[in-house]
Order: sequence, then C-alpha cells, then structure tokens
Amino acid sequence: MEDQEMQLKVRRVTDKFTESMYVLANEPSVALYRLQEHVRRSLPELVQHKTDMQSWEEQSQGAIYSVEYACSAVRSMTNSSMYFKNIDGLLRQAITLKDQINTSQGRSPHISPPPPVRSTSS
Repeated sequence: MEDQEMQLKVRRVTDKFTESMYVLANEPSVALYRLQEHVRRSLPELVQHKTDMQSWEEQSQGAIYSVEYACSAVRSMTNSSMYFKNIDGLLRQAITLKDQINTSQGRSPHISPPPPVRSTSS
C-alpha cells in the first residue's frame, strides 16, 4: 500500500514538475527571446538576399530596356522598307532621265563625259 502511495506522490510531483517546465518553456518572454534570437540569426541573410534581388532587378531592367530598344529599331527598319523602295524608284527614274539627256546630246548612255581640259597658260 505504501508503495502505491509513494508511486502516486512521485507521479504527482513529476507531473507538476513537467507542467512547470512546460509553462516556463512556453512563457511569452521566452518565446519573444527565441523570436529575437531567430530574427538576429536570419536577418543578415535576408538583407543580403534583398540586396542581391535588387541588383538582379536593375540588371534585368537594363536588359529589358536593351531588348525593347532593339525590337523598336527592327520595327522601324521594317517600316522603312517603303522609303527604300521609294528611293530605289527615284534613283531608277534619275538614271533613266540621265540616259535620255545623254542620248539627246549624242553621248552613249552610262558613260560619263571626260572632264574638260583646261589650258595652263597664264
């Protein structure tokens, strides 16, 4: 009987001790301390990640700007094909008119006349 009573008392004491330890381990001030400890350990790494991400964002923005500028240049080149076709037509027309002028003056087309010879007597 005494043995059972002793075991019951020991069990109560250990249960109370376990409960006290649980309360102490989970007390708000201990939780805040552990939270502060965690923040102090992880904050420098998070700051480094943030700095890296900002740097990568700047580099990405620069690359995006370059690509958009290149695309814009290609689009404007594509749109300028009608101007080049117009220039080509005008050049062909000018060549035809030059040939007509040369033919009317009795010269052969596409051959430039020799430059006039100047006398060197002064």
